[in-house]
Amino acid sequence: MKKIPLIIAAMLCCAPSFAQKALTPDVLQTLTQSYTEDRTNTALRNAVNANSIRKLAANAENTSAADTWFSNRVNSSGITDQKNSGRCWLFTGTNIIRSRVMAKTGMKNFYFSQAYLFFYDQLEKSNLFLQGIIDTRDKALDDKMVEWLFRNPLSDGGQFTGISDLVEKYGLVPQDVMAETYSSDNTNEFSSLLKSKLRENGILLREAGEKGASEKELEQQKVEMMKTIYRMLVYAYGQPPSSFTWAPKINGKHTEPLKTYTPQSFYKEVCGGEDLNANYVMLMNDPSRPFNQVYEIDYDRHTYDGHNWLYINLPIDDIKELSIASLKDSTMLYFSCDVGKFLNPKNGRLDLNNYDYNSLFGTTFGMTKKQRIQTFDSGSTHAMTLMAVDIDDNGKPKKWMVENSWGADYGHQGHLIMTDEWFNEYMFRVVVNKKYCPQRILDMLKQEPVRLPAWDPMFQNEQ
Repeated sequence: MKKIPLIIAAMLCCAPSFAQKALTPDVLQTLTQSYTEDRTNTALRNAVNANSIRKLAANAENTSAADTWFSNRVNSSGITDQKNSGRCWLFTGTNIIRSRVMAKTGMKNFYFSQAYLFFYDQLEKSNLFLQGIIDTRDKALDDKMVEWLFRNPLSDGGQFTGISDLVEKYGLVPQDVMAETYSSDNTNEFSSLLKSKLRENGILLREAGEKGASEKELEQQKVEMMKTIYRMLVYAYGQPPSSFTWAPKINGKHTEPLKTYTPQSFYKEVCGGEDLNANYVMLMNDPSRPFNQVYEIDYDRHTYDGHNWLYINLPIDDIKELSIASLKDSTMLYFSCDVGKFLNPKNGRLDLNNYDYNSLFGTTFGMTKKQRIQTFDSGSTHAMTLMAVDIDDNGKPKKWMVENSWGADYGHQGHLIMTDEWFNEYMFRVVVNKKYCPQRILDMLKQEPVRLPAWDPMFQNEQ
């Protein structure tokens, strides 16, 4: 009879004290008393309650038009618009090739069909998902990889290896051969339905496997399922052409006789046919992981038979050196960053001094780039085309410019201009032609890559 009270007493003695761990009445009172309702705080509270924080924190000294002179700039004309879609990676990759076509043909305006390549991107990602379900059929439904597959059957986002694998396999076509549709400009509604159908098919494949279907039988079922996916994609994005006639136009007149092309022959003959997988390397600046190391992201690709996302992690100064070498040689670069940080959309300036959040809230926001990555506060969100750099007398960059895909009215005539300080903090990836890389960097590609999981939060697809 005496044991019960003794046990209860022991539990109470060992129980943790919540005096400072929970928001007890005493702690709440301390917090309440820390705020003084004086005239300054009242004015700030009223202002923040009723206005955009960005407008309130805007630095008046930084609202003038951005300096648009650059010592090294790759010529380009015409701004693309991804509309309400996450296809920035697709526009960025093809914009690099687009500039070469215009230089080769003399055309001032030329655009690729984004709907064409996006059709095959979504078709390939659908197959990648369903085959992934077959490959993991022996794993439990709550296995991390199976869970990731069902959470991410496909998306409209992507990265450079998607461009290189899709172009190599399917080629390219001009914009007027396969025009944009409402669903390609506004991907969310159709993409939601497509993901739902894929998840349904994924469950059916797993159930068939549980009933004893062989891998070959499951793959046959997958092909039947893909027929429905193909039909849905045609309804949404149109029927991709197998061939077409085309010739360059200047001032409304053809400069060459019309010629019949396949998408693959058009890429080879008109676009140069460069082997993007062989000739380019992705460079990352991620101070949360060791530099001078090669990394590969498992299952992060666009096609089942394609390439995983692979990159070299380099110090920021190395990336700048290679980027400058490329731009000096009139070669644009695929570029990605955390575009929303300190962006002034009116003048298109990306500048750490655009907004003074410290003064507005009476505190500091002082994490380093490494800390922001580690705490999920920052990561690559958007891809654009790096096209210009302004270099000082000592050969150091002062500012950079990118060609964006948000239309000609956004920012500075469709471009964004960033200070070098902003570049240091919020640039994450560039893709560089290997010919601009010194041998010491190319030798790093001989390393066995460190394999990272598909769900690593640092490696979301750019949109």
